[in-house]
Amino acid sequence: MTEMMLREAIAQTLHDEMLRDSNVVVLGEDIVGGMGTEGGPESTGGIWGTSGGLFDKFGPNRVIDTPISESAIVGAAAGLALSGKRPVAEIMFADFVGVCLDQLWNQLAKFRYMFGGKTTCPAVIRMSYGAGLNAAAQHSQSVYSLLTALPGLKVVMPTTPADAKGLLTTAIRGSDPVIFMEHKALYAVRGEVPEGEYMIPFGQARQVRAGRDVTIVACGLMVSVAEAAAAGLEAEGIGCNVIDLRTTSPIDEDAILDSLEITGRLVVVDESPPRCSLATDIAGLASQHAFSSLKAPIQLVTAPHTPVPFARELEREYLPSADKVQAAVRAVMAYK
Repeated sequence: MTEMMLREAIAQTLHDEMLRDSNVVVLGEDIVGGMGTEGGPESTGGIWGTSGGLFDKFGPNRVIDTPISESAIVGAAAGLALSGKRPVAEIMFADFVGVCLDQLWNQLAKFRYMFGGKTTCPAVIRMSYGAGLNAAAQHSQSVYSLLTALPGLKVVMPTTPADAKGLLTTAIRGSDPVIFMEHKALYAVRGEVPEGEYMIPFGQARQVRAGRDVTIVACGLMVSVAEAAAAGLEAEGIGCNVIDLRTTSPIDEDAILDSLEITGRLVVVDESPPRCSLATDIAGLASQHAFSSLKAPIQLVTAPHTPVPFARELEREYLPSADKVQAAVRAVMAYK
């Protein structure tokens, strides 16, 4: 095991997969860093530091700085994938996914289906998302609910450096388009990462904490929020089974339903707004398939149905917190 930050795990995985397979190429806005300056390419790895050193090792034909055009970036990735390459494209901020939504929704997601399975589209689209860094309404959104709703796309959300490596490796080596979502507030999180080849299957949730009283389902940054809440509730004698989804499409339905058979109580923590969200989807799943196991109404802890505020105090209030999760858990425990 080697300890590293999540951003380092992503950069290392990209390096390893490019070294392993010459068909893997990376592209995106400023992923090299310094392009066009007097000093030439500096290979800083973009604003998130997730592709540093790749240009020096693999050159301009495999590490491609693109114009500021998300539709061009994803469109190029689609063409590369159809022609036998394995592109890993970066959208600097997930908020700009609307610019390339046609390429994602009507092209990447539908190639295999519309061509009768005669072709595949092994493209990975990486994007940073999420609030908490005071980046305001147009650079702080969580759009995974929107993308999860699109058939034909796989949606992946790592929360630890180890998961970043295992899930990204699986994404790059797969045969379908993958949306790989990286929370900005998790890039500096440190953790142990397995050395050598390491892959995590999609649709396999991670049990973060075991407990028999309440099931808490979360993804992305909200996993750490749920974990902190569960740790505090343990002192009150409440045991929480915390589930990290890892992927929202496919979603590990069995992990959720099996846990509900034991706990009978469900709290879903979701950073995105509540209407037509991941949280409401999971609540529907539980209501449809585990109704007889439920001992209390399902509680949803989500962001409000508003844009992300810029003011730090408002942004803190906007995001789900450990206190809000604990209040929801106490509510389901108190229900008679």
